[in-house]
Amino acid sequence: MKVAAVAAATFLAAGALTSCSAGGGGDNGGDGGSKTLRVTLANHVWTDTIKSKLPEFEKETGIKVDVSQYGEDQLSDQYNVKLNAGTDEIDVMMYRPLQEGKLFAKNGYLTDLTDRVTSNSDWNWDDFQDGPVGATTFEDKVVGVPIITEQEVLYYRKDLLEKAGLEVPKTMDELEAAAKKIKETNPGIAGFVARTEKSAAVTQFSSFLYSFGGDFIGEDGKSTINTPEAKKAYAFYGKLIHDYGPANVSTDMSWPEAMAIFTQGKSAFYTEADSLYANATDPAKSKVSDTVGFAPIPAGPAGSKAYNVPSWALGVNDASNNKDAAWKFIEWATSPDMTLEIQKAGVPGARQSVWENPEGTATYPEDLAKAIAVSTKNGVGHDRPLVIKVPEAREIVGTPIVTAITGGDTDAAAAKADKAFQQLLDDEK
Repeated sequence: MKVAAVAAATFLAAGALTSCSAGGGGDNGGDGGSKTLRVTLANHVWTDTIKSKLPEFEKETGIKVDVSQYGEDQLSDQYNVKLNAGTDEIDVMMYRPLQEGKLFAKNGYLTDLTDRVTSNSDWNWDDFQDGPVGATTFEDKVVGVPIITEQEVLYYRKDLLEKAGLEVPKTMDELEAAAKKIKETNPGIAGFVARTEKSAAVTQFSSFLYSFGGDFIGEDGKSTINTPEAKKAYAFYGKLIHDYGPANVSTDMSWPEAMAIFTQGKSAFYTEADSLYANATDPAKSKVSDTVGFAPIPAGPAGSKAYNVPSWALGVNDASNNKDAAWKFIEWATSPDMTLEIQKAGVPGARQSVWENPEGTATYPEDLAKAIAVSTKNGVGHDRPLVIKVPEAREIVGTPIVTAITGGDTDAAAAKADKAFQQLLDDEK
């Protein structure tokens, strides 16, 4: 029996289903299937660019492409029903490796692409960054190709640091000292702000966890959120917000609330995904747009180890009868040239060569591009526990974050959460 599919947290606004075909025709030459390749995608800027280029693909290959496009919640619903029923009506599928990747791979929904990704040296699988590749690999088999990435970086106010006579923090200790000094000398301005809601905070807390030498799950498959490294990370993240955060800070902030505090000029430092940077640099959205800077996550005892994750990837439905055509589409959509074009449109990709190409970073602030380079080099390929029941796991491992923020007994909270998380891991075996 297949594991029941799990609906995930929403990062994109839900939208109505759309379907399009760019025209063209001819047999796709793939596995004896139909003449039409059926591609299911999420509402995203990445999708918009790909759809605009479909006529080129169809002309080049003779493959007719039919795109079904959904808002994120609708996409999850479609997959939950159709994939569990063994449908062959989906050939290429856009999916979230960190949210449903393990579920889909374990259930056998995703085709093993290991041989295909290494078959074309010009396409160059080695060009894809290690972190995202790790997240699209299951039990040593490649099951997806990452298309959109995110890294965590430090947002900061240049003017406040200059006023305080401070350099940009390079270590966690320097970050704490700077947050403390700025809050003490600037009434009404917090030293640090970040997500506080227990589930939402997990992804951004993860970079602190890794930089302190911890992780969610050990190599033996056991919970590691009660290790000394994890407990220090929980305590440090919580202390930054408890001691140097906004007055009367709530514990239900996700990124919109935390970002609003920063962009309204009410905090000196903010750690967040690089993909949201325009909210801080756009004068229409930010009162501090002209003084925002970006830097790598400050180094902890284990160094500067931010997450570098694929938020979306492309996979092939294992029940598809058009696997050859499906792979041709993925190869085209993730080629170096296409990745560069999409990244220039503001969608960060997973190819290292594109990040090293000046054209690939031309639309990014220079210091942000440099910070991302550090995150991609040292990055960890997950920002949450890689389990089947991701929402439940995030609730569990996020509880000690809230305890630390509210000044509670972090060690006791970590020990309690560790037992609950271990039970979840045992139940999934």
